[in-house]
Amino acid sequence: MITLRRIFSVAVLLFAPLALLSAGPKTKPRTAKTYRAYVGNYTTKTTSKGIYEFTFDPATGKMSGLELAGETKDPSWVIVHPSGKYLYAANERGKDSSISAFAIEPKSGKLTLLNALPALGADPCHLAIDRTGKFLLTANYSSGNVAVFPILSDGKLGGHTALVTDQGQPGPNTKRQEGPHAHWIGASEHNRFVYVSDLGLDKVFVYKFDATTGTLADAGSAVAKPGTGPRHVAFSSDGKFMYVLGELESTVTVFANDKGAFHSVQNVPMLPTGFSGRNDAAEIEIHPSGKFLYASNRGHDSIVVFAIDPKQGTLTQVQDIPTGGQEPRHFALDPTGKFLLAENQNTNAIVEFRVDQATGKLTPTGETLSVTSPICISFLALE
Repeated sequence: MITLRRIFSVAVLLFAPLALLSAGPKTKPRTAKTYRAYVGNYTTKTTSKGIYEFTFDPATGKMSGLELAGETKDPSWVIVHPSGKYLYAANERGKDSSISAFAIEPKSGKLTLLNALPALGADPCHLAIDRTGKFLLTANYSSGNVAVFPILSDGKLGGHTALVTDQGQPGPNTKRQEGPHAHWIGASEHNRFVYVSDLGLDKVFVYKFDATTGTLADAGSAVAKPGTGPRHVAFSSDGKFMYVLGELESTVTVFANDKGAFHSVQNVPMLPTGFSGRNDAAEIEIHPSGKFLYASNRGHDSIVVFAIDPKQGTLTQVQDIPTGGQEPRHFALDPTGKFLLAENQNTNAIVEFRVDQATGKLTPTGETLSVTSPICISFLALE
């Protein structure tokens, strides 16, 4: 029997994290003259040997000096530690998946393997680091579970402190939603909660996070429209709105905090009227200014640009632009917010766009970088 006290407790838990959230699990990057960018990709059935690196100049947008940083198998998601000393990779290899920890050589950027642990689930597809920098959060897609690993003082990963499987009723898409599929994970700004978007269950789960022990406990969820297939999530800079990209429905759903509960206020399409081809929505990110939201389509092969209403949190589309390649599984706004790098997985190229700071619109710069199967970029600020 659900009591009023229980309802009140859940409301409080849901209200607190949303009020203090920033735009996702990333720490705010510091300004730098130059950045090193690490590229995650697939090595199976490709010519890739592992994680690659290149130099990015935020003044000109120049991408140069592509080199192999470290050999590893199928590093589909990579993330640089806030200290700049370590990099972590999700080795997405089915039941044999693992999480790898690397030390970054300061001058060259080369990676040295520190250790690797089983992912404790199949196909880890997203990683995040908690706000203290002491824990690595992992979302395992095929097994629908999430794990927490402590980051030790030497950068190595320790034995897991949490392992939780998302629970709920699968969505109506029987081919893609036969069970839970954790697809994105991130910590709240105050580090008391961890959020997990689950494509199979049409929910964004909220887990209470103990930053001392690294444990997780159920604290509710935001429920999306059946068949949405939540893939990735972004938060407004003031934390009042959550934006959920629906891979299966090709939409962005806007959630607002309504007296302690997540309430859907808008559901906007990412595809033009009349489009009937295959499409899987892929990535979502908010501009550092907080004024614009970007989302990518695979199939339609485009980036959709939305303006964000600062009071209502609602979206208005301002542009739909081709990515100049096929399957933009991921894109990254550079830390300055001047450029967007679209990673076209199937055409093996990163295509660059300049961001209009007044309108958010994108313009191709003509700058491209040939990279095998690019599907993730993580920046490291250099002196």
